[in-house]
Amino acid sequence: MTPLPTDLLGYRDELLSGAEHAKLDELRAFLEAEARPHLASWWERAHSPVELRPGLAALRLEDDPSLLGSPHSRAPEPALSPYYVGFKHFEFQRFDASIATLYGGNVGMFRTVLRGGASPEQLASLEPGILSFETTGCFALTEPDHGSDVARGMETTAERHGHGEGATWTIRGRKRWIGNASVSDLILVIARDAGDGEARAFLVPRTAPGVEITDIPGKIALRMVRNGDIVLRDVRVPESSRLPGITHFADIARILGDLRFVVAWNAAGMQAGAYEAAVRHATEREQFGRPIGGFQLVQEQLARMLGNVTATLALAARITELRLRDEFTGEIASLAKAFAAARLRETVALGRGIGGGDGLLVKNDLGRYFADAEAVYTYEGTHEMNSLIVGRAATGLSAFTPRSSPAG
Repeated sequence: MTPLPTDLLGYRDELLSGAEHAKLDELRAFLEAEARPHLASWWERAHSPVELRPGLAALRLEDDPSLLGSPHSRAPEPALSPYYVGFKHFEFQRFDASIATLYGGNVGMFRTVLRGGASPEQLASLEPGILSFETTGCFALTEPDHGSDVARGMETTAERHGHGEGATWTIRGRKRWIGNASVSDLILVIARDAGDGEARAFLVPRTAPGVEITDIPGKIALRMVRNGDIVLRDVRVPESSRLPGITHFADIARILGDLRFVVAWNAAGMQAGAYEAAVRHATEREQFGRPIGGFQLVQEQLARMLGNVTATLALAARITELRLRDEFTGEIASLAKAFAAARLRETVALGRGIGGGDGLLVKNDLGRYFADAEAVYTYEGTHEMNSLIVGRAATGLSAFTPRSSPAG
């Protein structure tokens, strides 16, 4: 009997073209051939597999002409379908969240911020190298003492010297949890202008004098991602390194808002991987003389896992449609993140439990998904912060400040 598919409602067949299907099949085949044999070892050793970059670039997941010009795209120029983008995230996360970050941190996050804030000249000089991974970058926003409140509390500053194109800037501060920091050529640093207090963005070479990067050790999640602590000690950069399209913190929110719809796709993909690993274990592992997949308790848990995958994937598809209609709001993004991450946490816990003692072993995948889900639960705003955003929209009262209390 063939196991039920993780895309039980058939979104992939309905929303993707033949070329998009074929490209995602190529990605899956590449990951199985080039990464699967080493995955458990890489995760356990906390090794970031940068050696995959040339092969991933060769797949042309972003700029293959057969993928461009989708009727689902809103862009004036030929562009990717957001449904294909979502399923690309799904496919990466289904396999491994760290490899997804190695790829997406450069081609997704770094490139998206550049596209939203760089000058045409900056973008033209950098984008081809980003797609080929000849140029790599990371996005440095969060700080040691500031995560969700970083816009109001940012301590990294940029001080301007001189005027016009000959001006220079001195950047001082610290950034933390910056994915791929020590394996990127450029650090896209967000700093507070010492003059007007607003946001500025700078392309800082990793090797610039005054830049110090230390990998964060001892992580229980995304062990293959090189998350960095960055110290910026009087780092001098020219005016030409500043992104002119970012002059306010609202610009950062606008640019990052364009990425938030993929969070549900990420959570759905990781759940799909955990479900498939759990089914595989349940049909192969025997107890009391037969596969444990034949026991009622295990089947009920698998059904709950598949239900969570299906609900999260349906949510991802729907919010992508809302994005296409310009109806994807911050409140919807926060509700989607909170819901998808909670379902993810439940799904991977069920899968780890089905694995029993074997579920603790990295080689069986269930423990890896279980641990990596904790990172998804935290990034893009914690569950609690996103819940407060939804609560504010539901009640009209903000829990972020004392003035929002009924008595105030």
